[in-house]
Amino acid sequence: MEIKTTGDVSIAIFVNRFDAYTSRDVEAMLNDIVEKGTRKIVCDLSQTEYIASAGLRLVLAFSKNLQKLGGQLVICCLQPYVKEVFDTAGFTQIFKIYNSIEDALKSVQ
Repeated sequence: MEIKTTGDVSIAIFVNRFDAYTSRDVEAMLNDIVEKGTRKIVCDLSQTEYIASAGLRLVLAFSKNLQKLGGQLVICCLQPYVKEVFDTAGFTQIFKIYNSIEDALKSVQ
């Protein structure tokens, strides 16, 4: 996963496969940026072609913890399969999901 920063917003560019094997590394990187003070996070899933239940659980738990700290997490750029998984899991009702990074950044400014 790659992290970019724009002002006080971190953009997390997620991995190609977001599953039990990669979720630990993703969680560690997200926790690291929060420990450094970031409270606004855009999750860019444009490169993610597969997401498993472990990835979904991590996003949900992380978002809840970030909200407790007064933060905000938004998601953007879902690939078709990932969008289908989000729809099926009900995540499109839980999260703010945007079609572009620009729209996602505007929402957290």
